[in-house]
Amino acid sequence: MSVTADLRLWQIVEDVAAHVTDEAGRFRRSDLEAELRERLADEDLDVHVRSAAVGKLAGSLVRGFGERRSPKPRRRASMFHPQGILKLGGGVWVWMEHATPTDLLEWGRLSTRNLAKVAVAEADRQDYVAERLDAFRLHSGLTHLGELERAVYGYTGPDPAGSGGGGQEP
Repeated sequence: MSVTADLRLWQIVEDVAAHVTDEAGRFRRSDLEAELRERLADEDLDVHVRSAAVGKLAGSLVRGFGERRSPKPRRRASMFHPQGILKLGGGVWVWMEHATPTDLLEWGRLSTRNLAKVAVAEADRQDYVAERLDAFRLHSGLTHLGELERAVYGYTGPDPAGSGGGGQEP
């Protein structure tokens, strides 16, 4: 996938997101997907851009397949299913039917590492939320996060005026 094709696809997504955003700055994921599907079908895309879109679709389908086949921790009797998949890292997956003790150990280690990363990210997210809510209380005249970030925290990125979104990737 070329960088140019990738950039063009992201621009299409940005345009569609702006199109489906309401006056309050909200949009539904389902609306974004539906409009994007329509736009990609209607748009006269260059071959390399269409190829990039197919590549992203394939990646999404593979991720979904892996998620559907990952063992579910809430099963009562056992997490095992012969068609289940253990993700071992580095893009290597193994059918549960054929997993070795070493595979099982590696899967468990990765799961623990992932849980730790998620916990750290969640703590950061909650700290951010608490800090911003405190700032909103101190600056009661501000009503939107964009205003708060610019006035209190010095955000100087692109101004989203005229676009549906924020103008930058989170």
